[in-house]
Amino acid sequence: MSAVKHDVFQAIADPTRREVLRLLSEKEMPISALTSHFPMSRTAIAKHLAILTEAELVSGEKVGREKIYRLQPEPLTELKDWVAYYEQFWSNKLTKLKHVLEENNEE
Repeated sequence: MSAVKHDVFQAIADPTRREVLRLLSEKEMPISALTSHFPMSRTAIAKHLAILTEAELVSGEKVGREKIYRLQPEPLTELKDWVAYYEQFWSNKLTKLKHVLEENNEE
């Protein structure tokens, strides 16, 4: 069975994985510390970490008997670039709203 590489968009689609990323953005943690933040098993968190690792958003390093996970934010640039493209539509809508409001104030 070959490993499926997850992309950044798939990896962050799950709210649990987004929360794992947020926690790891604050500090590096072993799986036991991460698990304590969620109402799910260590196995479930390990599966989420595997997906995040495949998407290269986190990495784990063996330290003694534990594996310490850390955020690797570089792949999030792909997401930022994608969202940045669509900001033009939000900006246009806000500009139009501003003009409408200004016109209404002049009347």
